[in-house]
Amino acid sequence: MLHPEMKVLIANKFFYRKGGSETVMFQERDFLLASGVDVVDFSMQDERNLASPYQETFVSARSYDEDAKGGLIARAGAALRLVHSPEAVSKIGELIDRTRPDLVHCHNVYHQLTPSIIGAAKQRGVPVVLTLHDYKPICPVYTCLRDGETCVQCIDNNFFNVVRNRCSDGSLARSALLYAEAKVQQMKRSYENVDLVIAPSQFMATKVSQARFESARVQVLYNAVDASTITASKEDDGYLLYLGRLSAEKGIETLVEAQARANVAPLVVAGTGPLEARLHADYPDVDFRGHLSGAELEATIRKAAAIVIPSRWFENCPMSVLEAMAYGKPVIGSDIGGIPELVQHEVTGLLFPAGDTDALAGQITRLMEQPKLRKSYGCAARQWLEQEFSIDTHNQKLLQLYNSVVNAAA
Repeated sequence: MLHPEMKVLIANKFFYRKGGSETVMFQERDFLLASGVDVVDFSMQDERNLASPYQETFVSARSYDEDAKGGLIARAGAALRLVHSPEAVSKIGELIDRTRPDLVHCHNVYHQLTPSIIGAAKQRGVPVVLTLHDYKPICPVYTCLRDGETCVQCIDNNFFNVVRNRCSDGSLARSALLYAEAKVQQMKRSYENVDLVIAPSQFMATKVSQARFESARVQVLYNAVDASTITASKEDDGYLLYLGRLSAEKGIETLVEAQARANVAPLVVAGTGPLEARLHADYPDVDFRGHLSGAELEATIRKAAAIVIPSRWFENCPMSVLEAMAYGKPVIGSDIGGIPELVQHEVTGLLFPAGDTDALAGQITRLMEQPKLRKSYGCAARQWLEQEFSIDTHNQKLLQLYNSVVNAAA
């Protein structure tokens, strides 16, 4: 157990529940506070932020989409701040000097905060833990995707491939900027200075250990759900449910086409994203409900027959899978990235080759035509979650990792 006087500085560019990485960050933060640990927050200013006693020290709000609309000088300044943020380095340095944390735990710090803050902590003798929520240290565009297909050309730290292939939406300028960012952080050894890397899947741990990090510095810590707050659902209204961003890497196009081919169950889609308008137009029979939260989201999950995770990229440890299992729902998931570590094929759900529309249609048909199978998989999924992905297991291992880092730095 951490000493109650221990102080942990948590850095994440968003301080509201924007996505899965923020869900994990706030879960850990709440646990530390409840355990008597002194938590110091570092983030970016935003009107959606939750309250923090350190909010006055947060860096200025930045939106690179907005910056890109300015003149040449404005765009150039935005580009430089993406690579290295003097404001973030200065402010976290002042915050560390004032609060003297025992360690800094970085989550999603790219772009608005930049990995340069790692160096600011290390210069002051403070050890740093980094949780990887994506593949940014080994892929400048963070997804390990190129033209909709998985790509690991940069895994050996040859980041110029991002320029050669114009990986950032086909834009040479944006791709060159991401290359510059990767090279600067490589020269500054920002990631190499991290004391401990947390990977939420064994798949990710293996990938990042191939070139960027020594395997001894990488530890697997799966994301988790507090199942004690969720009662497993016995409801089944017969529809498939997709939860997530409507973007190419998430495989939503594979799903809507597979559901149309199978034609055995309606599909409910909860989420927004760049493909939203086109999907609405091309698939009018799909029930697109936009962004859901709170009681509405819970009711939608509870009544679903199954959750589908059709990702085409190397998913890490998607919270949507864990939440589905917490509600006792079977999952049909892509056999890619960390998903097979969560979904036990023909035990808690079904797997299919990523991007294979016919295979997904077949698994949809198989599951939706067998209500007893759905119930069996759902019950097993809840038991599997409680056994392997409980919030208590996650929190205790987090404490063990913190202790190992602090003791090694002493």
